[in-house]
Amino acid sequence: MAGRGPLQSESGADQTCGMSLAIDVVGGKWKMHLMWVLAEGPVRFGQIRRKLDGVSEKVLAENLRQLEASGIVHRELYAEVPPRVEYSLTPLGRSLNEALAPLEVWGDRHRDELEPRPKVEAC
Repeated sequence: MAGRGPLQSESGADQTCGMSLAIDVVGGKWKMHLMWVLAEGPVRFGQIRRKLDGVSEKVLAENLRQLEASGIVHRELYAEVPPRVEYSLTPLGRSLNEALAPLEVWGDRHRDELEPRPKVEAC
């Protein structure tokens, strides 16, 4: 596909194409799943873990930090005892979630073609 990777602008400066930027933000096994969970509104770390079966605490924390560093996720620390932390999408994160919605529609439309077929035992 044309346009991947660094591009030369008219001024001669390298620019990364938009697709590469987006993939850098949501790439990996768990980030798009996190976007789905966070779209429901502010959630705590434990709630996210319960909704994302199979993710380790370490991997979840790393992914949340990366999304926060990208400006996609907001981390709110409440000065309570015990401390409470909630994660939510920023306006940038909400706009990214809107951009990902057609991907979900595509997956739903082609579910039968993409899901593994059950094995049929020979007679």
